[in-house]
Amino acid sequence: MLMICSIRRQMLQNVSNFYSVDRNSAFFKAFFILSTRFHINFIVTIIIKILDIKGEVTNLDEETPPTIIITKTAKADYPIHELIAKRWSARAFSTRPVEKSKLLSILEAARWAPSSRNEQPWRYIIFTNDNPEKLKNAQSVLKDINNYAKRAPILICAITKKTYSDNGNYNRLHFHDLGAANENMFLESFNQGLIMHEMGGFHVQRAREVFNIPEDFEVGIMIALGYQDTHDILPESLRQKACIPRERKLLSEIAFLEELGNGIS
Repeated sequence: MLMICSIRRQMLQNVSNFYSVDRNSAFFKAFFILSTRFHINFIVTIIIKILDIKGEVTNLDEETPPTIIITKTAKADYPIHELIAKRWSARAFSTRPVEKSKLLSILEAARWAPSSRNEQPWRYIIFTNDNPEKLKNAQSVLKDINNYAKRAPILICAITKKTYSDNGNYNRLHFHDLGAANENMFLESFNQGLIMHEMGGFHVQRAREVFNIPEDFEVGIMIALGYQDTHDILPESLRQKACIPRERKLLSEIAFLEELGNGIS
């Protein structure tokens, strides 16, 4: 962002010097500001392409730096579905309410996740800005590091049942199954034009008390859900993190043919 603003200021100065035009003149403001606006948008687009980050530039005027809604498409080595490629854990939440139909579609996606013996151990406790007092109470379990999520219009506590319903035996796969359901939610969120962020940074015992969670359920994770906003609403540290391209280990580092160490290729 600072680099973009610096380029913009330098372009204005160069135009003024080259044409010997007073920057305070009506001619400069009426013509060169408008033309420079076009070029800045072009330069921002090029910079974002170089960083492998896609963005939409809005609200660009002489004094205000550009505000960007960032999307980060995975640079996959092999073809994958567009939803998987575009899914990322954005943090810039808009306060815009989410339509109930979209929320229900996202939860429906979780409902159809696979699970051990079809136990479906996941449960979701949902708070929306339809009831601001309840939502604020739910937000109280978050640690300060996740204060950005307090802008989200939906906050969800995801929990999972630790035992099988038919015999009461411990289900060692209950967290695995919750993760599968959460990933379905993630993908459907992007399909609905929303963003989602999972957070482990919360007070687990307080969540158990606030949400009245029974002992046979494990507290899993907190989930923020909503529309994406421009990244300038975030604190500086998170704005910088939002501009870092997505990275993953090589396929040969996580998948092995017949034995560990024999990376597949």
